[in-house]
Amino acid sequence: MLVNALRRQQLRVESLLNTCMETAHQSTKNGQHQGKGQLGPLLCWAVVFADIGSSIYYVPGILYGRVGNLAGFFVLLTMSVFILLTLKYAEVSARFPEGGGVVTVAAQAMNPWIGALGGMFILVSYFLTAAISCLSAIQYLSVVIPEISPFILAITIGVLVLLGVLNWIGISESAKVSLVAAIVAFVSDLAIIWTVFTHIPISTFPSIFAGMFTHASLTPASLLVGFAGAFLAFSGLESISQLSPVMKTPRKKVIGLALLLVVLTIGLTSPLLTMLSTVLLPRAAADPVLSTQIISLLGGHWGSVALQAEIAISASLILVFASNTAIIGAYHVFMALSRMEFFPRFILKRNKFRGTPHWSILLATGIPIAVLLFVNGEITILGDMYAFGLLGAFSVTCLGLDVLRSRERRMRAQEGASQQTPQANHNGHNGHDKSALITSALELAPSLPTNGVSLPHDELPALHLNGELVEKDKGTALSSGKKLSGGWHRVDYWLGIFTTFLVISAWLIGLVSKPLATTFGGSVALAGMVFAAVNFVRGRGYAPVVTPHLRERLPDTLLAVLIANDKRNEAVINTAIHNARGKTVVFLYLAEPREKRTPRLFEVMDPYLDDQPAKDTLRQAARLAREAKLTTRFVYQQQGPEALTHIWHMARPHDVVLPAEQTEQCKEISPDLIRYELTSEGKIAHLLKRW
Repeated sequence: MLVNALRRQQLRVESLLNTCMETAHQSTKNGQHQGKGQLGPLLCWAVVFADIGSSIYYVPGILYGRVGNLAGFFVLLTMSVFILLTLKYAEVSARFPEGGGVVTVAAQAMNPWIGALGGMFILVSYFLTAAISCLSAIQYLSVVIPEISPFILAITIGVLVLLGVLNWIGISESAKVSLVAAIVAFVSDLAIIWTVFTHIPISTFPSIFAGMFTHASLTPASLLVGFAGAFLAFSGLESISQLSPVMKTPRKKVIGLALLLVVLTIGLTSPLLTMLSTVLLPRAAADPVLSTQIISLLGGHWGSVALQAEIAISASLILVFASNTAIIGAYHVFMALSRMEFFPRFILKRNKFRGTPHWSILLATGIPIAVLLFVNGEITILGDMYAFGLLGAFSVTCLGLDVLRSRERRMRAQEGASQQTPQANHNGHNGHDKSALITSALELAPSLPTNGVSLPHDELPALHLNGELVEKDKGTALSSGKKLSGGWHRVDYWLGIFTTFLVISAWLIGLVSKPLATTFGGSVALAGMVFAAVNFVRGRGYAPVVTPHLRERLPDTLLAVLIANDKRNEAVINTAIHNARGKTVVFLYLAEPREKRTPRLFEVMDPYLDDQPAKDTLRQAARLAREAKLTTRFVYQQQGPEALTHIWHMARPHDVVLPAEQTEQCKEISPDLIRYELTSEGKIAHLLKRW
């Protein structure tokens, strides 16, 4: 009997895994068909490098004004933290395929208001990126056309206006064009390094490196200030998390390869160019005008006038691309915050001529222009203002990811404890309990679609089942693999916390050492949060935190199932609250499936943000639950055969409340008892389960 039961149990698990694989394989086929034109690793690298790689053209001069010859040393020092940071942003990009970056991470990990605050931080960074990149582009262009030097500020504003008009017309940034610009810029950087190294005797290299420390001493204070200031050289990393919706699958592989290319190309160029330019051309680095053209001058000094002109032109090109990327990112953040009801709805309005969000584009372009006019085109002042938003966004993103990881560690610990208790195999539901474990592992997958469909075959995570590891591609159990996986998860977890500590420390140092950045960034962020609070209060009430899946066990809960366009949703809400008796209520909203479309660059593809009926229904549920002083969770998924089953296995509720007609769709739940309750709006069912 026992042997037969175990065999049946094994067959159920294998059947479930095979179904997952078949569905995933079909999903991968469909994804490949729909994903034509999406970004692979090389194009993702191009967009990110066009943003980060442009920083090298203005960072050496700005850093030299603060730390002198130590500029290259601090860029090299901060490079180590940048590598750790790329690991966290790779995970963020994989976890949140809908995009949104810091806004999405913070909102789902902590609170929508923290998400709004992260949005304000990244907006400050985008404003200054657009301003400083465009200004630097025109300054490099003046190397080739010296006649424009007296009109640099006016031309910069004109270029920003032109970029705004192009985005209004709808000619947004193309990843393929970015690829050309990124390759030209990278090859030009290598050409400078090669030219310098071939014109300087090898015997003098040690003295060049030692020259960084000749006229400066490393004190604790200077070490902290230089470390915080050097993060400016790596601004643009956040753009990888905004590219998730337009990436090819498997996203993890694409993200990993793209960021590996970013680390290699930035690591090969940024520290070396900063060191060579500031040590070999100290007079140019100290000059307020020449420091803005120092990379081009470095190529001209050791190479030729032709190389100097080529560097200036390629620098101008990639800097304009970085400015346009910042404008695109900014207006999509405006739209995301508006869809979250922190900003007014008019920001989402699109014009009748081109169908583009003209108000968002106007704000994303107009504010950088206002900043340029305010500082009168002084690039050093812009550099001093930079740190607040950039490091603030990094800090909130890292902290949000750590919160999510901590929840999952607790959940895995709970699962491990439940597997060792006799209750795990009671009531003859062994197959369902094993299915629950598999479902729980799938719920942890970062790119699980909201309609309940299993992950693509090549994106299935490693599944832990009764102490064994089910391999994602082969489905075989390897106990030794579990140990290795568990060991890496522990190392990655604590390494992530260490990264968060370093980033937050750099941000706090910047708050003290850069009062101008703190004043500007703090004022903009505070003004934005006040505006968001006023708009939120004037709106239609409390908007709850909504996630596409649960990330922790919630034993002894009540699950209320709300269905799109169902007139009995209000009755379900009231019935759930009345029967909660102080227990946690999980409100699951099942939306109508939507046709997939190819998103635009930096667009946030969260279906909930565009589903106004779902917002209104869950807002009502949140208000009534708050009045009843209940603990709540809110989950949004598109309707599908496994959507309800996944949440049921995860939450393990003692009561599932839903319209009576929907019980036929809940065969996988296997309740112990079904009780019906008559309301003025129809019959409501209670699916009761003793776990």
